[in-house]
Formats: sequence, C-alpha cells, structure tokens
Amino acid sequence: MDLKKAGFSTKAIHAGEIKEETGSVTTPIYQTAPFRFRDAAHAVRLMSGQEQGYVYSRGLNPTTKVLEDRIACLEGGEAALAQASGMAAISAAVFAVIKAGDHIIADEVVYGSTYDFFVDLKNLGVKVSFVDTSDPGNIETAFRQNTRLVFFETPANPTLKLTDIKAVSDIAHENGAIVMVDNTFMTPYFQQPLMLGADVVLHSATKYLNGHGDTVGGIMIGPSGFIKRTRHTSKNLGGAISPFNSWLILRGLKTLSVRMDRHNENAIEVAEFLQEHGMVDKVIYPGLENHPQYELARKQMRGSGGMVAFSLKRAEDVPVFLDALRLCTLAVSLGETDTLIQHPATMTHAVVPREKRIEYGITDELVRISVGMEDVSDIIEDLAQALESI
Repeated sequence: MDLKKAGFSTKAIHAGEIKEETGSVTTPIYQTAPFRFRDAAHAVRLMSGQEQGYVYSRGLNPTTKVLEDRIACLEGGEAALAQASGMAAISAAVFAVIKAGDHIIADEVVYGSTYDFFVDLKNLGVKVSFVDTSDPGNIETAFRQNTRLVFFETPANPTLKLTDIKAVSDIAHENGAIVMVDNTFMTPYFQQPLMLGADVVLHSATKYLNGHGDTVGGIMIGPSGFIKRTRHTSKNLGGAISPFNSWLILRGLKTLSVRMDRHNENAIEVAEFLQEHGMVDKVIYPGLENHPQYELARKQMRGSGGMVAFSLKRAEDVPVFLDALRLCTLAVSLGETDTLIQHPATMTHAVVPREKRIEYGITDELVRISVGMEDVSDIIEDLAQALESI
C-alpha cells in the first residue's frame, strides 16, 4: 500500500515501520549505543559515508529512524530528525542555518525557553528582532540584508495568537530567508505548515505527539538536505533522543488523531463555559468566533486544538483559583491525557522581562489550560468550583 495516499490515522500507525526479522508487530526498542560492523571494510564504508547504516545511536538508531520517517510522512516533509527535547530540536535547527553576524526575525510571543535561547544568541554575534508576526507587515519592516531566518509558533504559546503561515512564508522567501514554524500546539493532524509554504516544522514531541506525559523529545521536519546538514550539527551538539523515548512517542502517535479530536471537543466546551463565567474577563481560543483571527484559523487549521487561555479579572485571584483546583493538575507541560493548568507569568514565561510580557499580552491575570481527555463535565465542574472559591 502507498502510505502517501493513505489516511492520517493509517500513516500514524504504519508509516516508517520496518519488517523486523523476528516478526514483531510493534517496532522494537534498539537499546544499544554502538552497532557491530560486519568487517573492517564495512566499517570504512559506513564511517566515510559511502554506505548508509547504523554506527552509533547518537547519530542514528533504528527505533528513532521509524519515528523520524513516520513524522515526516505525517507532516508531508522529505525527512525528519528526532532530538532529546523540543529545545534540542530548535537549537540544532537554528544552529544549522545561522552564523555570527546573521539576523533572525522571531515572533515576540514564543515559549519561554525559546525566547531565552534567542536572547542568548546575542553572545554568539547573532541579532534577533522580536516582532508581532501576526501582522505580515511587521516582518517586511524588520527584514535586513543579513536576515536568514523567520521563526514563529502558531498558535503562539500562551496567547494563542495566530500567524498566517503562507503570507509570512511568501515574504520570507522573497527576501531569501527560511521559515521555521513550531507546530507543537496543533500537531500535523490539525495543521501542516510545510503545505502552506514553511521550510521547517518543529515539535516538542513531549507534548501531543507522545500524549501521555511520560517522556521528553523533540523533532524537526524539512527538506532532506537540511535534515542531513542538521543531523551533522546535532551529532556534535549531542542532543540525541534515547531509543526508549523514541518508542514511547511512536506508541503515542498511534492514537494521535483520536486524542486530538477529544482534546478539541473538550476544549471548545471549556472555552464556552469560561466565556460565560462572571469571574473571567477574557477567553482566547481559536475555535471561538470572537477570536480576532477566527477566519485565519478556519483557513489554515483543521481544528482548534486543546489549548485555552483566559484572564481572570484580578491578578491576585490567580493563585487562589489555582490552589482550589482538585482535578486539573498545576503543571507546566501540555498535550497530555490529563488536564494541566499553569500561570505563564510566573511559570513558563517567567524568564521574559515583565514589561515585555505585558506588552506581548502575557499579563499577570492570564492562565493557560491544556484541556485533557477526562469527561468534560468533570473538568468544567472543577473549574467552576475553583472560580467560586475566589
């Protein structure tokens, strides 16, 4: 069967799988560091690049290769590279394309560690301009002769602001830059940036791709030449994912479509509940018609996802509300079966200077919730009782 023509769920279960000689239906965990050479000549061919094969799991591992091939298929890309974490994937991808003296345009609203990484690049002689990429005009204005990369998340973490992938990609390509999109919130099930013109897609595979909160990983998808170049960079940086973690993410992928549909269904109901509650000042969710970019969401996304952001009326009520929760878990991750809730200003985005956070919309009143797969009535009941405790 030609898996390129198969449906999403079929690809998520079967793409990249190997015919293992023992007949194992599940991809085995190749829990090994080195691989045996057949003979000295075989070693020479592998080490010189004359022949492709497995030498050392820091560079390539059979379990991880199945994961890479599967994600590449799901995103519609030529190749993929898995890493030890989402930040390992981002740093390896960026280091593969920039050098001292280059300039990067990044959205001003990104995950806290991503923001911190871009700020640190100044120590390597790389300039970074943080702009609001939801307005393509800001990107045109920010371009310089040495701009090599445009980076953004859509939806953005944690404000759920959207960026028009096609419009930004067209502008970047006209100016000779490549586009990297963090697709963690949407997954390839709801959004495929490569199909809209982006060059590289990134994921924290810790989140929805794995879906069970029991591993850490990252992955990038893009042209085969870029992935080959980045694999060399990542091998030297040492951010290899373990075979066991690759296997856990493969396991999670098999239910990705089912899980994302449930996350999406629950999030819509949670967002609608919060929107009607008197203690809530504002709800941000791409599936709500009052989202300022609702039409863009309908154009470039197949669903609205499981992430909801909302603001309480007073910042001092946030810790009271969070401490009153009984079902929802106070934790900084997302994309798990469990509903997770957190306060970006003091948690995931605490590294961003307060004046910048406020400017970017990450206010002290803002709460981010990763809506899980519990019965939605139970999630809403817990949120309601916690709001009533304020």
